[in-house]
Amino acid sequence: MRPDIRRSACLVFLCFATTLLHAQTLRERVAEYRAARQSGRNGEADDGPLGAIALPAGVRVLHDVPYGGERGQRMDVYLPPHADKAPVILMVHGGGWRRGDKRMPGVVQNKLNRWVPEGFIFVSVDYRLLPEATPDVQAQDVAKALATAQAKAAAWGGDPEKFILMGHSAGAHLVALLSAAPALAYDMGAKPWLGTVALDSAALDVARIMESPHLSLYDQPFGTDPAYWKKVSPLHVLTAAARPVLAVCSTRRAASCDQAHAFVDKANNMGLYAEVLEEDMAHGEINERLGLPSAYTDAVESFMSTLDPVVGQRLTH
Repeated sequence: MRPDIRRSACLVFLCFATTLLHAQTLRERVAEYRAARQSGRNGEADDGPLGAIALPAGVRVLHDVPYGGERGQRMDVYLPPHADKAPVILMVHGGGWRRGDKRMPGVVQNKLNRWVPEGFIFVSVDYRLLPEATPDVQAQDVAKALATAQAKAAAWGGDPEKFILMGHSAGAHLVALLSAAPALAYDMGAKPWLGTVALDSAALDVARIMESPHLSLYDQPFGTDPAYWKKVSPLHVLTAAARPVLAVCSTRRAASCDQAHAFVDKANNMGLYAEVLEEDMAHGEINERLGLPSAYTDAVESFMSTLDPVVGQRLTH
């Protein structure tokens, strides 16, 4: 081939490759933006509007149990009709670190319907939000809630040694952060828990997010300090003491599944127990649909069953 033709062909190929790369990046950004927008304003993941929670027969609720002196440090505790050393699921809502509420039906209803009649205690936690509390302080709030719930579990009919952490979106980031470096929770008085289900967090590697073009919702919580980005990145603080994690991710959000796989790969390479569960659902649906009869709920329960034999027995429907 003549040199001038070869050069022209190379230029055409490079232009094509660059255009394709930009198009793929743009598509990913648009998909991420739409996925975040669908659950709240300005890309803030939300768990839906407040509404009445319908209690299954025999289930009772303890509203606004305090775990600290601040207004946001409260939790709702849903108790089965006959609690006897019940395993406990502690749920942390999303909302872009700045919004959300423990009484949102999307956070509670289907999980409550599924697990509390099976003999689980379900705890839905509020925590202080931006601008009052930054994500590291929010993680401390969740740890204090966990410690308080563990201390009260026996009085509720629960087993303090059989706790499972669960969180969605920003809440998934917070529970993943505590699970990656449990000393953060132990310092607040918490004891070891069985494992964690992180529902569609796209913030497992905060440093990677902030070093690249990103949605504006990340700017307020994470700021401009690279050292802080790593401090609140579950992937960067991952230790050999990490608790087992199931990272559920939406295949409609490339960043979510990319970060879930990166986190789980690092954990597995360290000899830790972690799994990824990919689901073809929207961001909010990953939270709201958990608990409905489905292969998705079955897969989450399969992970939970591996954490403890008693949990596995109570999940046998």
